[in-house]
Amino acid sequence: MHVHPLITDSATLANLCVRLAASPFIFVDTEFMRENTFWPELCLIQVADADEAAAVDPMAPGIDLKPLLDLMTENEEVLKVFHAGGQDIEIVYNLTGKTPHPLFDTQVAAMALGQGEQIGYSNLVDSWLGVQIDKGARFTDWSRRPLDERQVDYAIGDVTYLAEIFPKMLERLKKTGRGGWLDQEMERLADPANYAQDPELAWKRVRVNSRKADVLGRLKAMARFRELEARGKDLPRGRIVKDETLADLAGHAPKRQADLAKVRGLSPAWAHNEIGARLMAAIEGARPLPDAEMPPRDDRKPGLGKEGSLVADLLKLLLKIRSRDIDVAAKLLARSDELEALAAGQRDGLAMLEGWRFDQFGRDALDLVEGRLAFAVVGGKLKMTRAEAA
Repeated sequence: MHVHPLITDSATLANLCVRLAASPFIFVDTEFMRENTFWPELCLIQVADADEAAAVDPMAPGIDLKPLLDLMTENEEVLKVFHAGGQDIEIVYNLTGKTPHPLFDTQVAAMALGQGEQIGYSNLVDSWLGVQIDKGARFTDWSRRPLDERQVDYAIGDVTYLAEIFPKMLERLKKTGRGGWLDQEMERLADPANYAQDPELAWKRVRVNSRKADVLGRLKAMARFRELEARGKDLPRGRIVKDETLADLAGHAPKRQADLAKVRGLSPAWAHNEIGARLMAAIEGARPLPDAEMPPRDDRKPGLGKEGSLVADLLKLLLKIRSRDIDVAAKLLARSDELEALAAGQRDGLAMLEGWRFDQFGRDALDLVEGRLAFAVVGGKLKMTRAEAA
């Protein structure tokens, strides 16, 4: 594979993208910093196909990234391959309002091949290629310039190894007949709704020990305030107000702006400055959270009950056995909340009762709940047996 020097100009990048557009798939990774900004600061883009690889410097003066971004978001003929690509996809979405499509994530594919739920990149490379990656550059400051040759070589390795692994992984998926299992997961990853950061929903990220509508309403209003302030100043949310301070203010609302001087976690200046006034306006304008927006209870789900909780535990045991037997990550077969919903009597809208998941797990789960399946110990191993008709 030909590895190019670091690309820092628009013409070289545009020519590379023309060649990559003729490939059936490309491999993509990014390096970014997000410690000091609201939006991730894109510092490097690595891209490759089966024949060539390059790192692109998005911080180079005057460079036009549009050909590369268009290749990722507009060209439906080229499959974009990532490993644990959630944050990479988020960056593309932030830049374009679109997500790479179609896409393939090797971490998700590894779940279908029995390599665990979140296999890291270095472990993936070791397991498929027997190569131990030099991790020395992992925690480098990618925003500093100039980048040295070792840093660039390390970064490009994230796509060149992927180019070797992907065909092997694809062949294994074909042999096991599990490629089709991943279609739904990949489409879910590509859904732009996963990456849109709606200020009206920002409160859901903040942990608060209350289900009172007025408390949650204040939390929603203040989280929206913080989101807009952080975006406008391009600062991390916690630099504006920390989560625990928002939660405390939601539960114990100050009456006047002057009271902000007494709030732990806020600068005394908030008692008289403009940002403090905007916070008070958010608190004063808050309305109780409507019933339709109230979060579900955490206490073993409504309607599950003690017996249902035991049934849910049996379903989790069945999931563990089944995932072991067919060598696939349990999370790919079913989620805990789905098992609890099934135990509570729900049958509609559960992914595990549809398609390949039903064949591999859902049918047995349904049979267990409805009394047609039972646990048994056979030869020292826990197995499932068909229950005899009463």
